[in-house]
Amino acid sequence: MSRPFIRNLTFQSNDLGKEATIMLALINGDLKGLYEDFFPIVWKVSTFGKTGAYRAQATYTNQLAFSKSPGREWERHQRWNLRQDQCERLSSTLRLLAPTQAMMQDSEKTTLTQANDVYHFSPPQAGTSGVLQAVNKTGVVQDLAVGFMNKGDLMPTPALYFNEVGDESIVKAQFTPILHVYITSDYQETAILRGAIDTPAIWTQDLTALAENMTWNLKRDTATGRYTVVQA
Repeated sequence: MSRPFIRNLTFQSNDLGKEATIMLALINGDLKGLYEDFFPIVWKVSTFGKTGAYRAQATYTNQLAFSKSPGREWERHQRWNLRQDQCERLSSTLRLLAPTQAMMQDSEKTTLTQANDVYHFSPPQAGTSGVLQAVNKTGVVQDLAVGFMNKGDLMPTPALYFNEVGDESIVKAQFTPILHVYITSDYQETAILRGAIDTPAIWTQDLTALAENMTWNLKRDTATGRYTVVQA
């Protein structure tokens, strides 16, 4: 069982010089099947103004969970190009469509079943070392997600999306919280990343290697226009 930990991350800027939007996602690029069998999900999107002080915060807890994902429904609604406030309300509504979840620890296994239109994950059992597993035994194709549960949250924050998991199929997730930070305004929170981001990440960090509370400064080089993230 993994040792429990929390990471409270703060990103801040002061007189950045140009408005910029950062996008946070947990992506382990070394995993086989990335962007084919499973897809990262946008965690946080925050905009920092040209002048003045700005701050964005994010919390990660290594309490992992499988959930039945409304991924395809969310993607269809994203194509409507709604305003941010509309997307936030819609995201909350769609999360209510998938109340089924299973709190997991590393090396555990659960099974998703369906009876009378009610979905249920079985209590986790010992599984394969280093891997989270979920078996789909609902009789039909399902969309599943692996995420993490922060204290006080009613639903997990999704991090990895598994598309069209067949009946009797097993989802195997080797989840390592490697944070990537990008400068881009092309994505909304909870968006499913169907392919690699066109722009390179300005910062990458394995969250397990950080202290519980960390603050980072977002800076822009006026000569090159490049952005960096440095510890405060």
